[in-house]
Amino acid sequence: MIEQPAGIPVWVDESRCKACDICVSYCPAGVLGMKEDVHAVQGMMIEVVHPESCIGCRDCELHCPDFAIYVAEKGFKFAKVTPEAKERAAAVKANHFRKLK
Repeated sequence: MIEQPAGIPVWVDESRCKACDICVSYCPAGVLGMKEDVHAVQGMMIEVVHPESCIGCRDCELHCPDFAIYVAEKGFKFAKVTPEAKERAAAVKANHFRKLK
């Protein structure tokens, strides 16, 4: 398993990710987004855009068909989704899961 980067609650193993955007669609806090990546198979890749808003619900990790996204287990407590994060999640979904600029 890929090691957790220091202090980051959620991260992506891009070598396993096929950019299906399932994790982005399940994130209630708008933490994730799709970025253009000419080197990726589909021309897109997942990006952790707002790690500070991750609430630790693990919906992204649990629904990833490629086991490519991870959420920290230790020292990271479950939090509530802020109104700002809810708005961002809705905006990401309305933007076809692409990250917001």
